[in-house]
Order: sequence, then structure tokens, then C-alpha cells
Amino acid sequence: MISSVFDISRKTAIVTGGGTGIGKAIALEFARAGVDVAIASRSMEHLEPVAEEIKALGRGSLAIPTDVRNEETVENMVAKTIEEFGHIDILVNNSGASFEVGVENLSIRGWNAIIEIDLTGTYLCSRHVGKHMIERKGGSIINIASVAGTRCFPRQAHYGAAKAGIINFTRSLAAEWGQYNIRVNCIAPGPILTGMPIKLYADHGISDREEMIKQWGKGCALGRCGQPEEIAYPVIFLASDAARFISGATLIVDGCFELETLGALAQPFPTET
Repeated sequence: MISSVFDISRKTAIVTGGGTGIGKAIALEFARAGVDVAIASRSMEHLEPVAEEIKALGRGSLAIPTDVRNEETVENMVAKTIEEFGHIDILVNNSGASFEVGVENLSIRGWNAIIEIDLTGTYLCSRHVGKHMIERKGGSIINIASVAGTRCFPRQAHYGAAKAGIINFTRSLAAEWGQYNIRVNCIAPGPILTGMPIKLYADHGISDREEMIKQWGKGCALGRCGQPEEIAYPVIFLASDAARFISGATLIVDGCFELETLGALAQPFPTET
């Protein structure tokens, strides 16, 4: 009984932003758990190799070019997934973006870009997958936010606002759709070693992965940052029947991140003068 409630095999999932970083890890761990996976992002160049990896793991896969800001492409993503797999059990809203800038220099275009990708994209994908889940009277939606949505991060106000919106949207949607047996939850990662910090460290002459893990995890009680698969594992838990009474929750996955000077995460390297 214990093992069976964690079993998500034979389910179908959509993972947005599934071609890189955390999204890629979620898609591959889903496949290892027996899930057929549709992955979506704007870049087929990123999606196609991951789709092949999913197939190599013996699961069905589908790569769908999707701009989560564009309702027409989101509708196409949902339709193509249903056409290929027949149904959607799990949606992971992982697409996101950010950049560093002080509010005084943040243009309205920059503000809108992050809000649209991170928050509006979550709304659009949830809305259109949710219609299908309402008809089927069940499903699990898991939104990927950030600890930036729960505290202040200098030079990341736009990103933090979007992620805070996702956290609130998660609980509101869970309250609305609980009557249809749809669970909506959120994961807020802390520092995770993905493409962005790897590039930052490489640009500053640090190529050793263990050193990156240590440096990027400064401020985490565990003494290191997280790996992308360490976000995928709690996603699998939330998608399973082991979490069947969990809805509207935000799970902080940050290695007990208590950075004394929050600005250090936004500015991890010395600034040349």
C-alpha cells in the first residue's frame, strides 16, 4: 500500500519549459516513473533531445513548440497532447524567466515580459488544461514558483512579484477547482544549479561543478545548492496519491536557505570598478 500511493505510472503529463534545467529534470524523472510526457517551450532545439531521452526510457513523448504568453499556442499544446495521449493527468507550469535590474532602470517592457512569461503563462496553461481536467473530474497541477516570491530579493522585484502571484494563484485555484477533484500545488525552489548560474560561474573562470554547487548554495544550511532533480522528486510526490489531501500548498524546497545578505544572490560575483 505504501509504495502504491507513490505510483504515478501510466499517467500523462505536460511540462512547460521542459527542454532545459528544472523542467528537463522533471520531464525525465516523470518518464523514469512511468509517465508519458509532453514537453513545451518556444525552442524546439531544446525540446527535441529531451523528447528522445524520454523515448529511450520507454515512455511516450511529445515536443510541442509553445509560447505560454500566447493563448493560441497554449490551446494547441493542450489539443496536441490530448490527440497523442488521450488525456492529461498532470500539468507542471515550469516556464519562467528573469534578469537582474534595479526598479529605477526596469522598463515597462521588461516588467511585462517577466509577468507574462511567469504569471500569465501559468494562468493560461492552467485555464486550458483545467477545462479538460474539469470534464474528467480530476487532475493535478503543480506550479513552479521561487523563494523569491516569499521574500525580498534586490534587483529581482519583477521576478519576485510574478512568483508571489503564482503562489497566491495556486491557492485561489485550488479553492475553486477542489470541487472537481483537481489538486493545485506549488513548489518554491531556492538556489538550484541550472544553466544560468553555471554560465555565470563559467564567465568568472569557475568550471568545477562541486565548487559551483558550494558557491551557489551559500546561505543554505545544507552547505550546497540544489540539483534540478531535487525539484523533480517533490513534483512526483505532489502528483501522486500520496499527496491526495494536499492542495493549495506551497512547498519550500531550498535547503533551508537563510542568506544573511539577500543581495548576494542577485550579485554573486564582485563588481569590477
